[in-house]
Amino acid sequence: MSGHIAGLAVDTDIAGLPLHGVRPDGLAALLHEFPDAARAAPLQNFTAATGQILLLADATGNAARALVGLGEAPALHGFGAAAYGLPSGSVWSITTGNYSSEDAALGFLLGAYRFDWLKHNKARPALLAPASVPKRAAVLAGAATLARDLINTPPNLLGPAELADAAMQLASRHGAQAERINGDALTSRYPTVAAVGAGSARAPEVVVLRWRGSDADETSLFVSLCGKGVCFDTGGYDLKPSSAMLRMKKDMGGAAILLSVAEAAMLLNLPIQLELRIGCVENSVSGHAMRPSDVLRTRSGLSVEIGNTDAEGRLVLCDLLAEAAEASPHWLIDAATLTGAARVALGPDLPALFCNDEKMANILLHSGQATTDPFWRLPLHEGYASWLDSPVADLCNVSSKPHAGAITAALFLQHFVPAHMSWTHIDVYAWNDSSRPGRPEGGEAQTLRALTAALETISRTAR
Repeated sequence: MSGHIAGLAVDTDIAGLPLHGVRPDGLAALLHEFPDAARAAPLQNFTAATGQILLLADATGNAARALVGLGEAPALHGFGAAAYGLPSGSVWSITTGNYSSEDAALGFLLGAYRFDWLKHNKARPALLAPASVPKRAAVLAGAATLARDLINTPPNLLGPAELADAAMQLASRHGAQAERINGDALTSRYPTVAAVGAGSARAPEVVVLRWRGSDADETSLFVSLCGKGVCFDTGGYDLKPSSAMLRMKKDMGGAAILLSVAEAAMLLNLPIQLELRIGCVENSVSGHAMRPSDVLRTRSGLSVEIGNTDAEGRLVLCDLLAEAAEASPHWLIDAATLTGAARVALGPDLPALFCNDEKMANILLHSGQATTDPFWRLPLHEGYASWLDSPVADLCNVSSKPHAGAITAALFLQHFVPAHMSWTHIDVYAWNDSSRPGRPEGGEAQTLRALTAALETISRTAR
């Protein structure tokens, strides 16, 4: 595992106190089983609502067991309240119940996370005994921590070089091959990534990671991931208003999430061939920055007119997708905090999914529902393709119309993917605007669980 997982006890021999999850329709039976709980529940108005905690003491006044309410919500969310609803530093073991032990443990660990390493006073959650945590829950919690930490890190501490460092460290931890491209090589190989980063004193970089599971060979499922890693987005010459810049440290959320997916895939030793590309760049303003009306030549050879310098994420991705497609992966997936239009349409909790392959889309949508990590599919509507026409180039990076911004962004990316290739574009928010059980305010590894489950599913039925 990489780094520390909040909420997981270090002592592997500690047993932990029993922690019971309970739903309202199962509360009476559980209270009948534990008379002390039956006496305490009315006094504490415990109704098993989502996130409620009922703490029970022994004869000496020390904590003996606890109940956590699950309400009608997924167990992942109910147990997400436990880490800070139980006494700080206490150690627990989740009992079996009418819920998945993996979901319960994962919810607890996700809820224990806080980004506090820059604070003098650190958060101190309750802990889970390691023996009670299924391996897959620990893997996903650790991978989520990786993504959350990267997204939450302030932009003065995480620029293109530091994001590239994180990718290289990930490769080193798992024995993956890694290539780091910068300078003239980057300008030649990824001209649009270079153009986006030209205005910043912090030079752009691309990292390409390659890995194969121990049970995989050259005929195994080949998955290629491409992530937008814009470490801070001013909007360039089409400058964002100050209020819109406040969360732009999260504009590398797509790269962070796909790094976490790669982490999970490697820790679970999935029988796949994996490639990951992340474009690490800062969109800034200077005399070297790209301008509206500039025309760029992409890796694929297509020319792109810059209609808006704040539509830079698709420029980062288009060269990554073009190169990834050259290796003919079975599945090509990109993820990016790409458009505000996707958030207007779907809100913060539902990443927009665009896919040109029905089987691929169905696996992803089912995996999202099964893991409480849902997508919502939007169409690659060809009727809007002409909105990207340019009078001076092959296409423009923004639409000529004020509508369907998420769809036209996806249609732009589709130009760089061969028509026969199974491809998915995911437009994520990568952020929790406020704290909820298991989902603390700040960076979020949206789609990590869904993508990991989808890779597990397709690797079992790979061609």
